[in-house]
Amino acid sequence: MPNEKIILLFQAKVPPQHRPEILEAARQYLPLVRAEPGVEAFYQTAREDDPNTLVFFEVYSSQAAHDFHLQQEYTKKFLATLKSKLAEELVRTKLFELG
Repeated sequence: MPNEKIILLFQAKVPPQHRPEILEAARQYLPLVRAEPGVEAFYQTAREDDPNTLVFFEVYSSQAAHDFHLQQEYTKKFLATLKSKLAEELVRTKLFELG
């Protein structure tokens, strides 16, 4: 049986003047996402060498769990806020578990 996990890595470059707003939105968003069924991991980080590049690491137990996540109003709101403040295009990488 194939592994159904959805593993994603996002990098978002934000202008320094928008960083506080994005970090506040992320702070409010984090506990809502972590409480969702099927969320195995959800980390909001920044690059040590560039704190204006935010890195999001997400693991969902299935495509259904990821679909549920994307349907939530708070997810739509956060993504709209983030995308409206980006300095560069959002980089999305889909990963898979080895083994």
